[in-house]
Amino acid sequence: MKLLAVDTATEACSVALWQDGATLERWECVGQAHSARLPSMVAELLGEAGITVRQLDGLVCGIGPGSFSGVRVGVGYVKGLALGLQCPVAGVSSLAMLAQYAIRVHGAERALCAIDARMRQVYFGAYRKQGGCASAEGEESVCAPEQVPTVPAGDWVGVGSGWQAYGPALRAALGLPLARVDAEALPHAQDALTLALPDFIAGRAVEALQLAPRYLRNRVALTLDEQQAARRS
Repeated sequence: MKLLAVDTATEACSVALWQDGATLERWECVGQAHSARLPSMVAELLGEAGITVRQLDGLVCGIGPGSFSGVRVGVGYVKGLALGLQCPVAGVSSLAMLAQYAIRVHGAERALCAIDARMRQVYFGAYRKQGGCASAEGEESVCAPEQVPTVPAGDWVGVGSGWQAYGPALRAALGLPLARVDAEALPHAQDALTLALPDFIAGRAVEALQLAPRYLRNRVALTLDEQQAARRS
């Protein structure tokens, strides 16, 4: 089986290929240049693997939450490619990808994932390791860092840009010690592959038209009054 994964939900642009048990990845921090870099990164990766897009059996996409424009780039690219190839797709949460990164890189058993959502908010999700994969503990949410949901005591690892932007507020709201914090971590497409592979094996991948972004909120900007209030706070 050959699966291509794409993630553009944050300032990182990442593509990864799973080919019969072997994984290749390209990862760059590109800011807002996802549209310019994504096609060439995919071409480079497939070239390294010695295959063409026609040989792919399925596509995986990071669907957010994250940057509205970034999420749209990745979802649009994967949906268009999947329609052309007539192959199945699977969408993976960016927060789940961060949790899987914490498992892979830090050996985490439990991860508190926070992505800076701007507007003095974070995208937040709690995950635990189950069968080698990140499994959600409750619903993902978008909220002020002071209002993140409580989690049970345990050996938690904090991961994601939300910890860099609002670390003290998150720690105070959660009220529990952390084994470690990786505040510079961003999603990696290879972790999306790990999370999506069981869906392909079990036949749970879907048609391209069913792929949709996961925004968690519908607003991208503050009103003038809200901006002034945020500055005062």
